[in-house]
Amino acid sequence: MVVHFGNTAGCKSRDAFTLMEVLIGFFIFGLVTAGMIYGYTEANRMAEWSAMSLGAQSYALQGLEQARAAQWDTQKWPASLGDWLPAPTNYSQVDTNDIPQSGAPLLVTNYISVTWVTTNPPLRQIRSDVVWAFRLTGQPFTNTVISLRAPDQ
Repeated sequence: MVVHFGNTAGCKSRDAFTLMEVLIGFFIFGLVTAGMIYGYTEANRMAEWSAMSLGAQSYALQGLEQARAAQWDTQKWPASLGDWLPAPTNYSQVDTNDIPQSGAPLLVTNYISVTWVTTNPPLRQIRSDVVWAFRLTGQPFTNTVISLRAPDQ
């Protein structure tokens, strides 16, 4: 079998990429790599924010349960003996958020307020606001829990 190749004496051979093709390839590779790195860092930042927010929400629930656990008995006389958390009451607690992290601890402040909703029947509102700052941006956030409470039965 005889194979004839075309006249290659006057033509240039195209065995390689041109400089422009290589530069465009590097540019596309750089864009894809930068997008992947940006996506990873944003996912990591959102996961860290979510962990801090869930820890603050847990701390708000803890403060609410502490206030709900206080004795409130309307049958005791004098009334001050049966009410360990009179309304209106405002107090705050400062603690560290119990999430694993490196660096300085994350401080959270829990503001708890107890107010009257109605006096007949006796009903109080307990509000727990936890204020914390996101470590990466310093932006403050607030997690709030509100509950109603009747006297001890």
